Amino acid sequence: MQTIRIALLASAALSLGACATTVPEAGSTGAATAAATQSERDRLFALFADADERDLRLNPIGALFRGDMRYADRLGDFLTDEYNDASRADAQTNLARLRAIDRAALDDTDRLAYDVFEYNQRQALKGLTDEVLAVTEVRPVNHFSGFHTFYPSFASGQSAAPFKTVEDYENNLKRHEDYIAITDRAIGLFREGLDSGVLETKLTIGNVIEQLDTQIEMPIEEAPFWMPVTNFPDSFSAAEKARLTGQYRAGTRDIYAVHTRLRDFLRDEYLPRARTSVGLAQMEGGEALYRQLIESTTTLPLEPDYLHNLGLSEVARIKTGLEEIKAEVGFEGTLNEFFDYVRTDPQFKPESREALTQTYYDIGEQVDARIDELFSLKPAAPLEIRPYEAFREQFSAGGSYQSGAPDGSRPGIFYFNAYDLPSRLTTGNMTLYLHEGAPGHHFQISLAQENEALPAFMRFGGTTAFVEGWALYAETLGEEMGFFEDPWNRYGTLQDEQLRAMRLVVDTGLHSKGWTREQAIGFMLENSGMTRTEVVAEVERYIAIPSQALAYKVGALKIQELRQRAEQRLGDRFDIKAFHEQVLNTGGLPLPVLEAKIDRWIAAGGA
Repeated sequence: MQTIRIALLASAALSLGACATTVPEAGSTGAATAAATQSERDRLFALFADADERDLRLNPIGALFRGDMRYADRLGDFLTDEYNDASRADAQTNLARLRAIDRAALDDTDRLAYDVFEYNQRQALKGLTDEVLAVTEVRPVNHFSGFHTFYPSFASGQSAAPFKTVEDYENNLKRHEDYIAITDRAIGLFREGLDSGVLETKLTIGNVIEQLDTQIEMPIEEAPFWMPVTNFPDSFSAAEKARLTGQYRAGTRDIYAVHTRLRDFLRDEYLPRARTSVGLAQMEGGEALYRQLIESTTTLPLEPDYLHNLGLSEVARIKTGLEEIKAEVGFEGTLNEFFDYVRTDPQFKPESREALTQTYYDIGEQVDARIDELFSLKPAAPLEIRPYEAFREQFSAGGSYQSGAPDGSRPGIFYFNAYDLPSRLTTGNMTLYLHEGAPGHHFQISLAQENEALPAFMRFGGTTAFVEGWALYAETLGEEMGFFEDPWNRYGTLQDEQLRAMRLVVDTGLHSKGWTREQAIGFMLENSGMTRTEVVAEVERYIAIPSQALAYKVGALKIQELRQRAEQRLGDRFDIKAFHEQVLNTGGLPLPVLEAKIDRWIAAGGA
């Protein structure tokens, strides 16, 4: 998922902290004196604050998304040895200082923060070893992950970066310089990969070339980088507007030039040598990398074979549910003929972009009317519904979520995909909204960042397994809210659940078992009602970002397991609103930490 959000950034916000306290440097006389008079909790949160400040300097984009403008003229020194060295040193410092704190002297809530912080630092170090960097850094861009897909929206004035003052506009021009440097560094790293033999796939690089072609071919005045010029605040003088217009024209041309350099290099030098295989197991160092990615994504040390077999069993179970819907609506024929019927019948196609947009507005109102039945803890941030912009819709997922500002000044945004409308099915609209919007990503992400009592690495961080697991679990709540009494909504939600089950099979098939792209596409078409356009986009996503797709089902199954455990042990004392509050009120936890927290809550009687 490109859910998130700064999810496209390599290494953004690994370890953040909440407090605004100024903390002396570790090892100084002042620090030693302060430590002698601090409680263990004070020392813990002082560490969080110091770690946060170091991380914000290293990752200015994370600061900007939080509304912190101190480093707004920078993107960061991504794709450099200096950045990696600083990240590694920070994690090592954080762990050393954490070990000096007596965990036993903390209360349960602070132990939770201790455990999550420790987990984050250890995961950061695992991703920064020389062995991992040797097979990741030299593949800095693919069609699903790279600054070239993130930065156009970020610099357009329609994202987190503000464009209210002359300084805001000038900061954006300075960020252009960082973006150009990062893109040139990506070319250099790709060259290192050519030398070492660690290569991206022809498929992903071909898609990147197409993305860059699309951006390069746009007239400058239609480019997202030009959009701030079309929206100058009325307070700007004529002279300021004229000066900034000239600078933005020059800056946009510079970006076009670096995009052309990257495109030409990839097309003329890299693509002919890129690997024809699509799985990590066929890449040098790829098998070990995939296992590391599985643990990082799921927060559990799971084996590829276990996940593959789990997926196969879930696919079979869900197909039984789809057979029941086929019988309920009176369709005579095989299940695959039923899938073809839904894929092709005009009643399941959006009439227009406008009609599709209105459908999501209507769904939002329906969910709002029932949400209080399951939630007492709800975000203050509003939720906005938008289609993807034209320049990125072709290679984007069916939907995604972009977080709002912690203070509510910028809404959360549910994006839906209106590209190639004949390939879109309306049966999944309700489920997509529940996942990306409310009570899925919007609730989980907003509630975390609005909780100022949490340290910021818990407010603004989160593990993929929790974040995506919660959103998939949120889809199932449509049944309790009455939305799946309609068999076609239920068909849509089972198809979406089937997608997540197939991901376990296909991701491990591609990256551990040597499956081809065509084999993966065939499996998904055979076992679901997805259209070929949807399936191709999904498979190429798994090729581009290995293991990410595993998080959904693993996380959702864990949350469902914990709810069932709580219902059985608490009996009449079980309160679904209280359970949801317990899951959501401490941010996106590693699954073992979440399980320990819910077990403590159950032991306390659900209070």
